[in-house]
Amino acid sequence: NFICMKNIIYLLVVIFTFSSCSSIRVATDFDSATDFSKYSSFAFSKSQIEKLEISDLDKKRILSAIENHMQSKGYAISNNPDLIISIDTKSREDIYIDRYNQFPYYTWYGPGFSTTYRPSSRIVGLLYIDVVDAKTGSLLWQGNGSGSLSSKNLTRDELIANFVTKLLESYPSKNL
Repeated sequence: NFICMKNIIYLLVVIFTFSSCSSIRVATDFDSATDFSKYSSFAFSKSQIEKLEISDLDKKRILSAIENHMQSKGYAISNNPDLIISIDTKSREDIYIDRYNQFPYYTWYGPGFSTTYRPSSRIVGLLYIDVVDAKTGSLLWQGNGSGSLSSKNLTRDELIANFVTKLLESYPSKNL
């Protein structure tokens, strides 16, 4: 019974680990005194974008996803913006040790397994978005998200668009 219970607990931990690995974790904060309805346009911080250490393709994907999301909330991209959007990215490699039970054998105490441990890794992308008042330079909204950018079912374009959408979900619409 003890071995069976131990295996059930192990299985639950594995299921929880894999289900939590696939999600995007998001944290946002904003200035509660800000009246977001007075803002109608935005632009990206070109100097910040040039400093990003990611591929030009991923830059384009992120900027396009942010632009689409902001336009869906009622904001227009402009050369004379009310808001400046600054982004930053990082990545980290998470290392996991996977345990595999193989080769059942029998002992005086019941069945046993030969255990093998294999390391695996997963790249986690981190995206930071800051929204600043273009006139005053004050930070109005900020968000950060972390999650894996690999999937068997989605293209990289879809993964990044989903990532940005999840991160900007709490950004206020222009009409508030």
